[in-house]
Amino acid sequence: MHAPRMIHQRLPGLDLLRALAIVWVMAYHLSSSVAGLPALAESGWMGVDLFFVLSGFLIGGQVCAALQDPGGPRWRRYLLRRALRVLPAYLAVLALYLCFPAWRESPGLAPAWQFLSFTANIFPDYLHYRAFSHAWSLCVEEHFYLLLPLAAGLLARRPSLRKTALFALAVLLGGILLRAWAWQTEVAPYAAVSAGPGAFLLRYVEHIYNPTWARLDGLLAGAVLGALRVFRPRCWAWMTARGWPFLAGGLALVALAARLYDGVQVGAAGAVLGFPLLALGFAGVLVGMASPRTLPGRVALPGARTVATLAFSLYLTHKAVFHLVDGQLGDWLAQSAPLAVAAHAAAALAVAALLHFAVERPGLGLRERLEGQRMLGQRDRHDIAEAGQGRDEGQGAGARAAAALERD
Repeated sequence: MHAPRMIHQRLPGLDLLRALAIVWVMAYHLSSSVAGLPALAESGWMGVDLFFVLSGFLIGGQVCAALQDPGGPRWRRYLLRRALRVLPAYLAVLALYLCFPAWRESPGLAPAWQFLSFTANIFPDYLHYRAFSHAWSLCVEEHFYLLLPLAAGLLARRPSLRKTALFALAVLLGGILLRAWAWQTEVAPYAAVSAGPGAFLLRYVEHIYNPTWARLDGLLAGAVLGALRVFRPRCWAWMTARGWPFLAGGLALVALAARLYDGVQVGAAGAVLGFPLLALGFAGVLVGMASPRTLPGRVALPGARTVATLAFSLYLTHKAVFHLVDGQLGDWLAQSAPLAVAAHAAAALAVAALLHFAVERPGLGLRERLEGQRMLGQRDRHDIAEAGQGRDEGQGAGARAAAALERD
């Protein structure tokens, strides 16, 4: 099929986006210990929202392409691919957090079952447990990986553009309403000076910033783009043919969302409407960066693919690495901000590369070997089925059974 190959095509603009997203997130976490970083670093938490749009686009496109498979979607294959992509590196880093307290960027660590069940963002207690807190976004993505095939399968039973659009609108409005309710009941009462800024921020993070039901905007926006790419290729071609306007419009929306937050300040408008605005802006940026009409969409920036390849390992490890560097070299690095940035970045890249080559890449290699064995088995069953054509009914039943096995 052409669609799956199209979805797996490596686009230089998307590599650059992924690289920018992880650098932005790292700058945000580094700004707490290194003075003098650009003001843009204060908005680096938005890099996670960019990751969400990218994940929604790539995984949403894969799910939609699976629905077009003549043999039917192979959800077990999909889940195996997701598991071998995420779990090896994630579990290796979790083991470091559990077994080596010195690795942790903060003393308190939530119970292991929350990380193993990907519910750390649903039962948070950041007053006491802040180590590996950035795993919340992985929880959101894991929930998305599980829910998207279910939603897509239900919508595909009787395909309808109107029904799909109404479903997407319902998810969008549902998130807005849930955040508005959480703001009024769980967060705003703590905005009083007597409650202290720490209590207010904790309530915001626990009830609005982290829960899956409040953070589906970016994943939804990306999944819609992925669906358009698969099911409406002419519409996708029309959009990417206008890459520069989409890129400029997307950046304008991101800038508008940043004004709602005023750096790290949080108000009702940002909490309720900021996330869908960011999602729409980053969706426009993605279209522009995926367009062959724009320079970043057709020309690979040196180093961008390397950083994009290491992005997952970097995200998992960078906070702990920054903590270790501060503990060992903090006083010395405080004399020079550029030197501090270089030291932290070099250490983070080194540890991420080690994790990638020692754990992440072998997991991906295992995934490819298992798929290769499966494809070989499918080819053998296909040959058997063709050899059985024209024979008696019993042999025809055997061929049909082989075809059924291929669909599993």
